[in-house]
Amino acid sequence: MSRDLIFAYPGDIETRTGGYGYDRRVIAALRDIGWNVEPLSLGEGFPNPSAAQLEAAGRMLSELPESSLVLIDGLAFGVMDECAVREAKRLKIMALVHHPLALETGLEHRQQKTLASREKTALAQTRGIIVTSHTTAAELSANYAVPAEKITVAIPGMDPAPLSKARGEPPLILSIGTLTRRKGHDVLIAALEKLSDLSWDCRIVGSRTLDPDTSAALERQIIQSGLGDRIELAGQIDDPRNEFSRADIFALASRYEGYGMVFAEALAQGLPIVGCAAGAVPEVVPRSAGFLVPPDDPKAFAVALRRLLEEPETRIAMADAAATAGAKLPSWRDTAAIISDVLEAAS
Repeated sequence: MSRDLIFAYPGDIETRTGGYGYDRRVIAALRDIGWNVEPLSLGEGFPNPSAAQLEAAGRMLSELPESSLVLIDGLAFGVMDECAVREAKRLKIMALVHHPLALETGLEHRQQKTLASREKTALAQTRGIIVTSHTTAAELSANYAVPAEKITVAIPGMDPAPLSKARGEPPLILSIGTLTRRKGHDVLIAALEKLSDLSWDCRIVGSRTLDPDTSAALERQIIQSGLGDRIELAGQIDDPRNEFSRADIFALASRYEGYGMVFAEALAQGLPIVGCAAGAVPEVVPRSAGFLVPPDDPKAFAVALRRLLEEPETRIAMADAAATAGAKLPSWRDTAAIISDVLEAAS
């Protein structure tokens, strides 16, 4: 049996997001267990490619040898419906869905409907679908007509990392996520405005280049809040472990997460969490380790943060619970083993 795999993805695999991070680690872990993985960039523009970009990506797949086993990241595959229909009988197509494209924050209803229809068509052409959470699996079964037996959940692995020893004065609130609307940094900043009477600093880590308009809006919001000396937009960091190790609280107000790798990383390093009960976040963060509030609710987010800031005993108890939950997370080798079994069945 061949262990040759083409792993196709949009853009640059080194892009610092959770989805690309998952792709990089899975490629490396599959190679470690004996797979010959050939990375294939499908080009720029996804998930909103121009006609020329989409045609070029489709041409790359059409040039692959017949019967090639191809795992395609959903950020591109979700809008490659016509190509999927054309190539399904020639290639062994698998899809990796971090979360459905139609669930991205800020889309108009018409855009959501179009994306959902295209992704549903594309997914129907696959031999199997890998998802990163049970929440996404349920979404595909309920709304994308994907049979449950066609879906495999392979949650992200986790590397061993030192527990945070921070007991800051003032406490350091850490948030990590690209500066896009879905990550809800605007909600976090609005919540922090309600906590100006308390002692804290906040560091927001994440790329500013993927959504320049949101990045500029956040900068203006911080200036208008008068908290520019306490809230820092730190930009992109290649290795976040040092960020977690010196923080006291992790806070991210995501409006949706297909999994939320950064929440798992916070657990692994023993940080109490404030987040939103959106997408798969409740699947990742146990109640003992943090507070999850409704999305888009700065007041509720502020109340949760205030408890952790004003109640050191609650903060410590949740930090201990986070470390316990983090220790139970799988390794990347575990994740790759699950994916490997699915790929073998499809090859």
